[in-house]
Amino acid sequence: MKKVLVIGASGNMGKAAIAGLSHHHLVTASKSGATVDHSVDITSEQSLRDLFSVVGVVDAVVNTVGTCEYSRFLEMTDKQWRTTIDSKLIGQMNIVRIGAEYVSDGGSFTLISGILAVKPIPMGIADATTSGAIETFAKCVAFELPRGLRVNVVNPTVLDESWPVYGEMMPGFQPVPGVLVGKAFRRSVDGFITGQVLTVDA
Repeated sequence: MKKVLVIGASGNMGKAAIAGLSHHHLVTASKSGATVDHSVDITSEQSLRDLFSVVGVVDAVVNTVGTCEYSRFLEMTDKQWRTTIDSKLIGQMNIVRIGAEYVSDGGSFTLISGILAVKPIPMGIADATTSGAIETFAKCVAFELPRGLRVNVVNPTVLDESWPVYGEMMPGFQPVPGVLVGKAFRRSVDGFITGQVLTVDA
């Protein structure tokens, strides 16, 4: 049994990860802190440092959160871009940079991207861009991490559980059940791969 920190645990993607990792000792966190063990804002370096200092050494860190703004490119504001970049890209990079000090030898990080990186939709450019960037980050940083630490990215399509929210903006997409995405998180945490993108699509 591994000690796994799951960030974004209260959302649908977090619940999918928890379903796939339920055989481990899970420590949960989210921005609101409601119904989880700890609160954390991944856009704040200090918030991440506070979380890791309280949780201590873990065997794996799983992140399922990345805030994205949706708008057409010519209408996107600098603030909207920065909100997305600070969360889905820099926030996740900092999880690895700061968390590397707290993950045990041979442990792992699992980050989140999204299907829009390969199947773009109107108004999804910020999500697509940062999803592609975090995938490239993982492929590169896998060569630099010390002590046998691993890093992978789960790239899921929209979940069945989230279809009522996102379905209208994703015509022609086929949602998948959260339990299927949970298996990708398990493969990342319990396997030996690193620098990989685990795509879950219909």
